[in-house]
Amino acid sequence: MFVKIYQYYVQPDKVEEFLSLQEKVSEIYSKSLNFHTMYINSKEDETKWIEITRYKDEIEYVKSMTFINEKKEIQELFARFQSMLLTDKNGISEEDFIEKKDICNL
Repeated sequence: MFVKIYQYYVQPDKVEEFLSLQEKVSEIYSKSLNFHTMYINSKEDETKWIEITRYKDEIEYVKSMTFINEKKEIQELFARFQSMLLTDKNGISEEDFIEKKDICNL
């Protein structure tokens, strides 16, 4: 599995709008890409969010994202997302990972 991890800071009064926007983005992405995304909110800093998304592999991710990101609607949603971020924090950090093992006992 290919994994993308993003970290960013959302304005506290924009959280519901942020989560709603992420649902819209997921609907668009799901038409072209298989993925699983989890949003995690820090207990110590309510503005800090981590987004973890798993994809089948990096090749599928790159191919699909190139196509998806050309869509005007995605560009508009991304601009709205950026407007929800705290301007005094470090913006959006992004890292790539390869999942080696998945153990789940929920």
